[in-house]
Amino acid sequence: MTQLLNGIAPLSHLGVIRVQGEDAAKFLHGQLTQDFALLDMQHARLAAFLSAKGRMQASFIGFKRSATEVLLVCSQDLLTPTLKRLSMFVLRAKAKLSDATADFALYGVAGDALKSIAGGAYEPWAKADFDQATLVHLYPAAGQPRALWVAPQGNPAPQGPALDASLWLWSEVQSAVPTLTAPLSEAFVPQMLNYESVGGVNFKKGCYPGQEVVARSQFRGTLKRRTYIAHASSGFTVGSEVFTQDDLEQPCGTVVQVAPSPHGGVDALVSLQIAATEHPLQVGATGGVALQLQTLPYPLLEDI
Repeated sequence: MTQLLNGIAPLSHLGVIRVQGEDAAKFLHGQLTQDFALLDMQHARLAAFLSAKGRMQASFIGFKRSATEVLLVCSQDLLTPTLKRLSMFVLRAKAKLSDATADFALYGVAGDALKSIAGGAYEPWAKADFDQATLVHLYPAAGQPRALWVAPQGNPAPQGPALDASLWLWSEVQSAVPTLTAPLSEAFVPQMLNYESVGGVNFKKGCYPGQEVVARSQFRGTLKRRTYIAHASSGFTVGSEVFTQDDLEQPCGTVVQVAPSPHGGVDALVSLQIAATEHPLQVGATGGVALQLQTLPYPLLEDI
C-alpha cells in the first residue's frame, strides 16, 4: 500500500473560491455548516453550503491565507453556481467573492512524499504554511497520510514522485470523506455523507441556512442514511441508484463517488438507507452490478 499511495498528483478537478475582506470569515460563518469565526491559521475546515431545506449545494475545504482572505476548495463543476448563490448573501458584509482557480495550483500529496514535507503525523484539518504554499492534512487512506497542497501559480510544486491522478481519486474514496459534485447537488443533508463524523458540521455555532433541518436530523433520531465504502467488479456513474437485491423497485441509496481500484474493479462511496446494509446490494435495477460493503476507516458519531 505504501508504494501505491506515495507521491504528488495535480488536482485539476478542484476549483478555488476566494473570499476577501475584513468580514470574510464572519460572512462564511453565517453561511456554512462549520465555525469560521474561530478559525485560526493552524487549521482548515470541512464545510457544506446548504439550501434552506438543509440539502448540500456544495462542499468545501476552507482555510485562511490571512486575517482577511479565506480560500474555499470545491469541486470544479459546482464552483460557478455556488459562487453565484453565495454572492447573493453578501449584502452589506465587507467581503468579496471571486473565482480564484486560475490563481492557484492544487496538488494531492500522499505517503512518504508527505512525510518528507511535513514530518510526523498530523490530525485531519490541521494546516501548515510553507512560504506562500498551504498544506492541509486530510483523512488518511489505505493506511497512508494524505494532504492538500495549495499555492499561488508560479510557485514550485511540492517535491516527490508523481502519483497517478486515478490513484488519488481512489484514495479519496478510501478516505470515505465525500466531495460533493454537480450530479448530487441538493441530494443530501450533511449527515447522509457522514459530515458530522469527519469534522464537517459544528452543532454549537450560530444560525446558517438549513441549520434547523440538520439539527433535527441529529437530535431527533430521524437520520436513516449513511455513507459507506463499497467494492464492485465493474464501473458505474456518480448518481446511479442502489437497490437491495430483494427489492428492485425502490432504490435504497445513491452512488456518491467512484474510482478504479488498483486491485481491480472499482471502489465507491454510496449513501444508503441504514436498514439496507443488512441485505445484498447492487447498482442499477436490471443487470445490476453487485456491491460489497467495506469497513469505514473512522467511527460514525452516535446522536449527540
